[in-house]
Amino acid sequence: MIRTFDAMEDLVGIFRRGERRDGADLPRDREFAFLSEAEAARLRTFVREAFAERGIEVTVEPGRVTTDSGWRFGLSNLAAVCHKDDRGPRGWRKLVDEHVDRVIRSMAGPQALRVLPHERLLAQLYPRFIPSDPALLKAFGYGPRSVPDLLEVLALDLPETVDMLTADSLSDLGEITDLRDRAMRNLRAVRADKHKVVRDKDGSRFDVLTGGSYFIASLALVLDEVVRRYTKDSPAPHGILVALPHRHQLAFHVVGDRDVFPSLHAMARFAAAGFEESPGALSRSVFWWHGGRFTRLATQDDAGLHIELTQEAMDLAARFADG
Repeated sequence: MIRTFDAMEDLVGIFRRGERRDGADLPRDREFAFLSEAEAARLRTFVREAFAERGIEVTVEPGRVTTDSGWRFGLSNLAAVCHKDDRGPRGWRKLVDEHVDRVIRSMAGPQALRVLPHERLLAQLYPRFIPSDPALLKAFGYGPRSVPDLLEVLALDLPETVDMLTADSLSDLGEITDLRDRAMRNLRAVRADKHKVVRDKDGSRFDVLTGGSYFIASLALVLDEVVRRYTKDSPAPHGILVALPHRHQLAFHVVGDRDVFPSLHAMARFAAAGFEESPGALSRSVFWWHGGRFTRLATQDDAGLHIELTQEAMDLAARFADG
């Protein structure tokens, strides 16, 4: 069933986190702005204690922890999961314990590439986006540059984790082009758990797909098929607006008439909201998919509602200015 929401207020209420439980006037944490300094300090204490109780000493930094053996684990996803939890900080220790247990199992367990049959590995292979970072290019820069500022990598969908595969780890698995073809076949079977249509009185309208799969955002790689699947429409010759706030979400708007203007602005606000406070954050930008290529159109900056439009965005707007 498709639900339609008729105001941006509905959008914010559904896709953004709840109101700050500790009050907006308290100092915010520099690493996780959706937490206060006190909340973030409590979370980091929980993380240190959880590792210590399991016999592992860690150094806790603002955004990550490092074990004495050199393993590093980011805290962004855990912080977002805790912030989202309806129980508030009283439920965080359980979430931290569960997260740390999964991390330790991934450290101690055998690597999937060494123990799983080849065909099973191929059946669990998917393309996944991660934010581009110069430090990651050597290990994860092997994929096509499909979406600006994102790296497309191959990942194994395992029962408890999703393992991103480095260029070195792929060498014994097969040719990268063949592996990506198989991953794309697997991706086409991924389905969203929810499909919502968001509308507002300013004329904006866009579709949102969400799901527990780590590869919902990856569906942008088969965007034309996704649009037909969920809207029964064929992509218009003017292309599609698309946003990938985080790994569990994909938003799109088929460009057809003047409603592209309010929809672009609404999607930029939507992308910024999802990017800031969600696990697996990817991009706060809105892109234009046209001719199989992604071009960045707009990004909401940190100052608020101001949106910097690229030249491509202005060119697209000009097509409908007199329509």
